[in-house]
Amino acid sequence: MGLMKNLEVEYSYDIVEEFLSHYSLMCDLLEPLIINLSRQEKYHENINELFRIFHNIKSAAGFMHTEPITKLTTLAEEVCEEARVIKGPANDQFIDWLLLVSDQFNKYKEDLENDADFFGMLNPHIIDIPTRLD
Repeated sequence: MGLMKNLEVEYSYDIVEEFLSHYSLMCDLLEPLIINLSRQEKYHENINELFRIFHNIKSAAGFMHTEPITKLTTLAEEVCEEARVIKGPANDQFIDWLLLVSDQFNKYKEDLENDADFFGMLNPHIIDIPTRLD
């Protein structure tokens, strides 16, 4: 039984579909927000929105017991919390790291949509969190 089938056993079909729809929408919003962190005039608006998205994904993933998504969003949310206090713009290393995170979320989305047996491996470069964000 795959990831989606397991969720559908644990939760009603409507809840699973709402989670997947919400998660897919949030994944689609990430990349433009991340890229715009390089623009001083967009930095604060976008970092706050990224923080909000990560927080929302974390809450929904925690409710659904999708542990890999919950762990990754917790990490991304914590890094974005630190980034909210800097002036900006974000440096290339931080933007590249967030793009890796976004790619990982999209891989997890594909795992769910394809009813994979388990979530794919975490990109090992994600654990290399940038020491400077601006």
